[in-house]
Amino acid sequence: MNITFIGGGNMAAALISGLLQQGFAAEQLHVVEINAENCEKLKLDFGVLATSDLADGVTRGDVVLLSVKPQQLYELTQDLASLLKDQLIISIAAGIRASDIMRWLGGYERVVRAMPNTPSLVRSGVTGLYAASRVNDQDKSNAESILAAVGTTLWVAEEEMLHAVTAISGSGPAYVFYFIESMQQAGIELGLTPAQARQLSLQTFVGASKLASLSDEDIVTLRTRVSSKGGTTERAIQAMEKSDIKCKIITAIHAASDRSHEMSDEFGRR
Repeated sequence: MNITFIGGGNMAAALISGLLQQGFAAEQLHVVEINAENCEKLKLDFGVLATSDLADGVTRGDVVLLSVKPQQLYELTQDLASLLKDQLIISIAAGIRASDIMRWLGGYERVVRAMPNTPSLVRSGVTGLYAASRVNDQDKSNAESILAAVGTTLWVAEEEMLHAVTAISGSGPAYVFYFIESMQQAGIELGLTPAQARQLSLQTFVGASKLASLSDEDIVTLRTRVSSKGGTTERAIQAMEKSDIKCKIITAIHAASDRSHEMSDEFGRR
């Protein structure tokens, strides 16, 4: 399987690095990147073929992965449509529906949408995947193996569910960073040095996430177990509940999902 990346940004670089570590040969990976400096960097860092020639790159790929900014995707598809033969198309452009990509490509139906998140940059991501109706089982397997190079994967049966994926895992790292930021600030206010507050906050998130992922118990049970009757944790949780923090977090995630819907409508107007 030869893979051509159109766009050589951070996510493409992360996927290339992950695929090489999975055993892909550099000769199987190609990048189309219009920025000459980025082209040279990709060649030096990974040994892949990097070119600014779209036609050259596309003809080399069994899979064409679209990793350009959403605002650039329509223009790209106008040049790409005539070059496609029988390649699988995977788009990681946020907010653009598979139906719009297929329409822009003149009815080309072999399209998978993927929604990775930024922890993919350190091979700890999670990617939501949706396959258009004409995508076969082998295509789905190939798409899954490519995105699994940077973390875990999750298929959704309806494309509409990618809005929820975007709101939970796509935007989710920012929510986590926001909470860590708050914990660090509290630690500093309580007399810790910034370095100490950072270490304690980060390692607490890493450890709690690992415990949750390895445990068969649900999250509520794990939380309750830490909250001893009359203890410090119970007091903190009571303060959060008095401020309705959980409801505010849920409202924020719904707002992210609403914006994802709006972006799909905006990007798909052409």
